[in-house]
Formats: sequence, C-alpha cells, structure tokens
Amino acid sequence: MSEKQAEIKITFPEKNQSGIYSNNSVVAHSPEEFVLDFLLVTPQAGRVNARIIMSPAHAKRLFKALGENLEQYEKMFGKIKQNAIMPPPDVKVQ
Repeated sequence: MSEKQAEIKITFPEKNQSGIYSNNSVVAHSPEEFVLDFLLVTPQAGRVNARIIMSPAHAKRLFKALGENLEQYEKMFGKIKQNAIMPPPDVKVQ
C-alpha cells in the first residue's frame, strides 16, 4: 500500500534567507519537548542567536537527518576533525 504525501508550500521570509551563524549549542529536554539553543561564542562573551523548540519525535528525525548528512559530507570531503587542543567553553545560558 503506498501513501500519498500532501504537497506543502513553504514560505522562506527574506530576513531569514541569509541564515544565522552558530559556533556552539546547548540542548535540553523535558518529557514533552527538546530545546536547542544556537550560540555565538567569542573569547569575551556569547549570546543565543536562535532557539528552536521541537517534539521528541521531530528531534529524533533531525538527529537521523544530521547523521545521514554528516556521513555524506565525510564521504565527499573527508573526516571532520574536532579540535582536541582547546576544549569547548563551559557555557551557561542565563
């Protein structure tokens, strides 16, 4: 049995098209939702640039999609190296 998928038209507001840069993130969860804070951290300070709140089911789909895309990226461009010299900062969101 095949399922028909409804076509959904997505709008992409111009103000969002340039994206927001993030070099760190904080993930938290409750039984009902996951909260992803995307941060820009500099040597002196940091700030939350975006907060995304999603259901656990959607978080799991995102996790799968990120894993698949990271795998494809590494096949094309080589293994992603993580900086072992400098640990990530201890981030506390206020």
